[in-house]
Amino acid sequence: MSKASMIASLLLEGKTIEKYKEAGNSMLPILKSNQPVTLVPVSDIDLKENDIVFCKVKGNYYTHKITGIKKQKDNIKYQISNNHGFINGWIKKENIYGIVTKIWK
Repeated sequence: MSKASMIASLLLEGKTIEKYKEAGNSMLPILKSNQPVTLVPVSDIDLKENDIVFCKVKGNYYTHKITGIKKQKDNIKYQISNNHGFINGWIKKENIYGIVTKIWK
């Protein structure tokens, strides 16, 4: 099991992750590479645009932004993008495991 899939499992169990780190510069200047964040499960949270979430898109895990929301009847999809305008794709809430509630210095 990868580190990211283990984090997703813990979030699905309702656990908060205090200092999750992810490498990469796609979220600069909001997040630096390996800058710790606190992730909280999203089960009862109303997600909105510009929320930073831990999610899975096309088989890959990311800590990225919600940049769009499509509502069609009972179906809601979320557009996931990095902070430089690259769109990773559209996903359902079941593929969003956590929301960033704190960015550590």
